[in-house]
Amino acid sequence: MITPDFAVRNADTPVTLANCADEPIHIPGSIQPHGAILVFNSAAELVSWSANAHAMLQLTVPMVLLTALADLGLADEVQEKIHECIEDMDGGEAPAAMAETLVGTQAFDCIVHGHEGLVIVEYECRELATDSVATFALKAHTAIERLKRQKSVPALLKAAVDQIRLITGFDRVMAYRFRHDDSGEVAAEARTESLDPYLGRRYPASDIPAQARRLYVINTLRLIGDMGYTPVPMIGRTGAAPLDMSYSVLRSVSPIHVEYLRNMGVEASMSISIVINGKLWGMIACHHMAPRRVPYAIRMAADVMAQVLAASVQSLETRERATLAERAAEVRTQVMQSLLHFDDVAAGLTACAAEICGSLGAGALVVMHGGRVVAHGPVPADVVTAAVASMQLEDADVVERSARRDWPAGQQHGCGKWVGLLGLRYDAAANGWLLALREEQVELVRWGGKPDKEIAHGPLGPRLTPRGSFAEWRETVFDQAEPWEATRLSIARQLLAEMNRASVTRHEQNDRARAQLFAILGHDLRNPLQSISMAATVLELGGSKETAGRRIKASSGRMERLISQVLDMSMINGGMRLGGEVVAVDLAPMLADLADEFRTAKPNIVLNLDSPPQVLVPMDADRVAQVVSNLISNAYHHGKVGETIDVRLVQDDAGVTLEVLNVGDEIAEETARTLYNPFKRLSANNARNKGGMGLGLYIARQIMLEHGGTIEYTYQAPHVRFTLHLPATPAAPPA
Repeated sequence: MITPDFAVRNADTPVTLANCADEPIHIPGSIQPHGAILVFNSAAELVSWSANAHAMLQLTVPMVLLTALADLGLADEVQEKIHECIEDMDGGEAPAAMAETLVGTQAFDCIVHGHEGLVIVEYECRELATDSVATFALKAHTAIERLKRQKSVPALLKAAVDQIRLITGFDRVMAYRFRHDDSGEVAAEARTESLDPYLGRRYPASDIPAQARRLYVINTLRLIGDMGYTPVPMIGRTGAAPLDMSYSVLRSVSPIHVEYLRNMGVEASMSISIVINGKLWGMIACHHMAPRRVPYAIRMAADVMAQVLAASVQSLETRERATLAERAAEVRTQVMQSLLHFDDVAAGLTACAAEICGSLGAGALVVMHGGRVVAHGPVPADVVTAAVASMQLEDADVVERSARRDWPAGQQHGCGKWVGLLGLRYDAAANGWLLALREEQVELVRWGGKPDKEIAHGPLGPRLTPRGSFAEWRETVFDQAEPWEATRLSIARQLLAEMNRASVTRHEQNDRARAQLFAILGHDLRNPLQSISMAATVLELGGSKETAGRRIKASSGRMERLISQVLDMSMINGGMRLGGEVVAVDLAPMLADLADEFRTAKPNIVLNLDSPPQVLVPMDADRVAQVVSNLISNAYHHGKVGETIDVRLVQDDAGVTLEVLNVGDEIAEETARTLYNPFKRLSANNARNKGGMGLGLYIARQIMLEHGGTIEYTYQAPHVRFTLHLPATPAAPPA
């Protein structure tokens, strides 16, 4: 007994686009007619064959009567390959081997390979003479050498299509590169001048169903010699399972695919897969406008070229990833240093913003920490607000958005053109987020025909069919940013891990410093309280009211300063602004008043003020006065006794610059890095500044930041110099 056409297809259920995604194309139950197939088991017994095998192989005995290999009378070289295949079988699989053979006057390429424990013998008719095939193979060697010399992916693809067209003779050879959404774009093309160019056109992912992609990965080359072929059915003995033809060169293809290609005017096709790390990276697609069969040896040469191409692409991409990873490591180191040395986390991250953007491939950055928000890049304030608001309900540490539809409904319009977002929550306790943003890529897509499925009416009624026109169809795509690539996401996660560690370290340091602060505050408040208590005792005993009053006033003033600094620090840590209303103020008389106060309070101070008569600048006068007073006080307490303290004020179109200089020793580099950190006690051993808590510069910098200004330390022997800059226009308040 035999079972004709023992495939799973049902003739009453024609294949259409509606069901082609479920079509078992690896067991089509038929082959292309330019060859024949014999299938043997491990005992070299014939179990199935193509319906044309008897006639094509000129066998004299009916196939149903043939069982043993020896009974078929196959050529010695073919029988040898079959026995070798059985011996080489490992886990039911054996690699393909080819033998040239003649049947009568017809030359065949006989390909023998093992699959699922069966030996599949494929006789493929050859039209070219052996010497012609050898000439093409030599050309392939030269082509491979040219591929190896290319230094970029576009150059590789262009060289590949040129060389494959040269050795195969197809009318059109295209290199497809698959995108993140599995659509394919023609990245390189070689063609005859009579054909319309397809370069740059895109084809939807649905053109290659999932099961076809699987076959393209495991069997990297497929030839359809004549689109007008009539499939030849397979025949098997009773009980034989449908033949899995995943690795077969003669496998019949889906009628939908044939219809698709014929709609393009293609009468012969060859595809070569570009597989990298087990994934379909791209394809070389060859089209001919008339039937064309390429000998097996030439196809294998083209397949080797595709493997060389894949290896070269992988090498280039690996090198690019390595370069990105190296730069990302440098950025992580810089971020760690900033987070550990900057007291203001947001300012520390913003200082590295350009490098972080480059590492993540972002166009802008938003930093959130403790209620404070700082933006870097050309991102509008309303977009910053929307981005911040959109993170409030997120419970993941990494948030990835590539399109407007990925945003919460309430912020989809508020994000403007910045529809791509990569959020990294580096400090949950302080609501610390690093938000990398990408703009939408308004893209004109040149589709190879309108990608929508179409319904056509035919003998079987209405059905979905492949599109019939492949003329260029243009579509403008909005609301979509470039998706976050796997390499960038890996870099982002490594950066997040480093920032998490830095945050934990900062919290531990702050806990220790806070405990230290309370100890310092308790100690520093004890002395003025004791002075007040002693003064009160003096008054009770009838002592000098004037002396006791001065002591009470001085001690209470010292306590007020200590408590005021602690309150300011608490406001900063709570994300609150220190400043009040910013209005235009004349800075010149304010500085003159400060100078007089210092000369009165400290008769031994030598203070020189150099200022224009009028300097109008937008500011909170009380807070800026606090900053200047702190700098003059530091210059007095840490500078050399008796030397002049210079205060210089200059105004230009950009704003005002104020310098406070004193003669003194250069601040050590290690100390200079922590000048603006809280809790330091630089003056702890300074007899001239026993009440200092090390919070003054920390608070001063925050005040300058709120004004959009800067504070900077430099040393130019013999002067220690602190420079303030206030912009000419008021600073916008933090979001």
